[in-house]
Amino acid sequence: METSAGFAAWVDRLTRQADPTTVVEPGQVHATRWWMVEHGNYLGVIDVRHELTPLMLEAAGNIGYSVRPSARGRGVATWALGAVLPRARQLGLTRVLLTCQEGNIPSARTIERNGGVLEDVRETVLGQTRRYWIDLSATAPAVDRTDPPDLRGSAAN
Repeated sequence: METSAGFAAWVDRLTRQADPTTVVEPGQVHATRWWMVEHGNYLGVIDVRHELTPLMLEAAGNIGYSVRPSARGRGVATWALGAVLPRARQLGLTRVLLTCQEGNIPSARTIERNGGVLEDVRETVLGQTRRYWIDLSATAPAVDRTDPPDLRGSAAN
């Protein structure tokens, strides 16, 4: 991604990965990605995997996110997760799995603030992993969405 063409090719690959009619690479699943942007500044990314492989079911989950260090501690991940849960429901998911490392307290709080219920903590290929489920059939929890960043999709959503 050192060139504009390289970046465009990467965005095209992500767009195809979100399209359920596209065949994905072995070991991959359909997924939709959004960038978290505030006043034109990139803050992070959040993905919704439309289904799970056995490895994803064990250690990764349906939703993954990352916030750049300079934007952490402001509720960006909490807001973004709350914003994509309705999108996951629109994809036909009735519940989603989210995971975080045992010592990642901020991520655990983000998941819990959005209705995540701890299933267990287990040893996975990623180490001690906390596994949470969010029931999408329940009413979404109240999350502070004051002055949220934008979610900009890499695919036509």
